[in-house]
Amino acid sequence: MANHPSAQKRHRQSLKRRARHAAQRSRVLTTTRKLEKAVADKDEKQTAELLKLAVSDVMRARSKGTFHRNTAARKISRLNRLINRSFS
Repeated sequence: MANHPSAQKRHRQSLKRRARHAAQRSRVLTTTRKLEKAVADKDEKQTAELLKLAVSDVMRARSKGTFHRNTAARKISRLNRLINRSFS
């Protein structure tokens, strides 16, 4: 544990940030899994809705600093590629 007041504050901040980031990552993973299941079930309508939600969650995580911009772009690209391969 940190001894200096400024280091203690940084530690408290890092714990809060860690919890926020974990929640964001969890939300992205959940929507991604739901999307993958919809794609596997060949449900085009639900897939379109879930893609919109998944992209929104990824971009929200990107804007909050949870994901690097390239990571967010890669995740979105892979989701789009998954759908395009499945329904084309």
